[in-house]
Amino acid sequence: MLEDIKTLLGLEGSERDALLQTIISITTSRLKVLLGVQTVPEELSYIITEIAVIRYNRIGSEGLSSHSVEGESQSWSDTDFTPYQKEIDAYKAAQQTPARGRVRFL
Repeated sequence: MLEDIKTLLGLEGSERDALLQTIISITTSRLKVLLGVQTVPEELSYIITEIAVIRYNRIGSEGLSSHSVEGESQSWSDTDFTPYQKEIDAYKAAQQTPARGRVRFL
């Protein structure tokens, strides 16, 4: 995952690895809470990669809600996970299938 993120960001070498690993760790922890799991499923790991790139690019302007200078406007959403909420909800719904078992009468 680290190498994918570095490729997307155009980074070479290892000077930013510690920072990227921290971003990956925090993003992973948050996604686990949102999914209600101990381990992020492989099929949703792309969310961590994409959000890590977003968070790296925002270093120095975290929490910016709106900024406008000479026609250029920037604003961040309340949570980086908002664009992935449908996927998160779909995963959670799929995990809540009712358990089926057997009943035995004596």
